[in-house]
Amino acid sequence: MSLFDQLNEEMKLAMRAKDKPRLGVIRMAVSAIKLAKIDNQAEMSEADVLALITKMIKQRKESVAMFTDGGRDDMAANEQAEILVLEEFLPQALSADEIAQLIADAIAQTGAASMADMGKVMGILKPQMQGKADLGQVSGQVRAALNA
Repeated sequence: MSLFDQLNEEMKLAMRAKDKPRLGVIRMAVSAIKLAKIDNQAEMSEADVLALITKMIKQRKESVAMFTDGGRDDMAANEQAEILVLEEFLPQALSADEIAQLIADAIAQTGAASMADMGKVMGILKPQMQGKADLGQVSGQVRAALNA
């Protein structure tokens, strides 16, 4: 079952359970996917859907930080609840050891020796880690490995 189909099934289950907060988050994700499909004028691949959900989670994490800084803990809690629902649709996260191994493999595969080669390394890592790891943190780890 594709991720989009899984979202649609979960939306139906949330409707039957009358779980309005969960239903709202899932509807928002389905709408974003449909909008991206229309904008791109093409079908969304699993990687595209995964990237979109990851982007939505990142936006909510930024909102949580801003709401917390602004003293709006109620709004931060709402955003945090949305993050939890969206994270259910991501694949299992990679462990730190798995991430380190993938980085080492990508560096060896590209023959990267300096920061100038970082784009090549990230180009290999991004499809492997999309939705399974925070690519911002991975980028920092790659940078550290290339500077060592």
